[in-house]
Amino acid sequence: MQYKVGWDIGGAHLKAVLLDAHGVVQSVYQLACPLWKGLHELEQAMTEIWQSIKQPDALSAVTMTGELVDLFPNRQVGVCEIAKVVNRLLGKHVVFYAGDNGWVRFDAVASHTQAIASMNWLASAQYLSQFADNTLLIDIGSTTTDMIPLGKSQLSAIGRTDAHRMANHALIYTGVVRTPLMALGPTINFKAQTYYVAAEYFATTADVYRVLSQLSAEADLADTGDGKGKTLSETATRLARMVGHDVEDYPLSDWVELAKAFKQQQKNILMQSVKYHVNQDVMPIIAVGVGAFLCQEIAEDLGLPVINIADYVQVKDSHTQWQAVNCFPAYAVARLAQ
Repeated sequence: MQYKVGWDIGGAHLKAVLLDAHGVVQSVYQLACPLWKGLHELEQAMTEIWQSIKQPDALSAVTMTGELVDLFPNRQVGVCEIAKVVNRLLGKHVVFYAGDNGWVRFDAVASHTQAIASMNWLASAQYLSQFADNTLLIDIGSTTTDMIPLGKSQLSAIGRTDAHRMANHALIYTGVVRTPLMALGPTINFKAQTYYVAAEYFATTADVYRVLSQLSAEADLADTGDGKGKTLSETATRLARMVGHDVEDYPLSDWVELAKAFKQQQKNILMQSVKYHVNQDVMPIIAVGVGAFLCQEIAEDLGLPVINIADYVQVKDSHTQWQAVNCFPAYAVARLAQ
């Protein structure tokens, strides 16, 4: 048996998980990779991680969502262009996850693009379905949330494509880092008043969870809305702009309260979809992703049990476990790889 690396190539981040020959996580990597700026971003991030891994004979198992960025005219082109970079940088020991179609080598990618595109969520579901049934897997990431009912009939009902999943409460474009706050709703309650939210890219959910001390620096990799820093003062300044204020207008405690209000709006959006899948049942939740903390809160609010994901992740220490949970599709695709 050989070492394996699971790669999850997103539009904004590149994630990789290294497993030893026994399937135990040795290291986890996550780098900012704004792919919409060009393929050189992927080349740079992948090269940096690959040089750190130092396992030239490792099997690389690849899944992706980066084909969606507007650098590419469509998914077909995106998958093929990303695969070319991967093949050039990682060499011959590479397989691409094609969902229900299994694994394909580079020379077969062009004929399997629809099965490869945006299937990282299915890798997570396929891996966890070995252990859990009648359970709702929720992966809250930096940009999107996947809600995946584990069970053959339920899994089939949500569809396979992004379009079908978006229509079936299975793919929700909201995350804990990159989502513009204006996307959470047209109004917000602040200081006992209802404000119309500025329809501007002033602030993101990273600002909310940074102020609330719920976002780790390892997950806080995206650029800020104004391109400035991530100090508490700079973060509060961005939040204040969302309701037409300067940060000096009120004390920091008030901006913390505004952050809590935006957080609740995001929770309300996600709870609607959880209710859609649970449908009056007491369905257990498996929470993964950088927003797993938010999922656990939602489960508690709805009175739903949470299954400890640690039971399904083989790691060498607790910190590596936390990292693997944050990058779960990369871990899952590595565990599935043959």
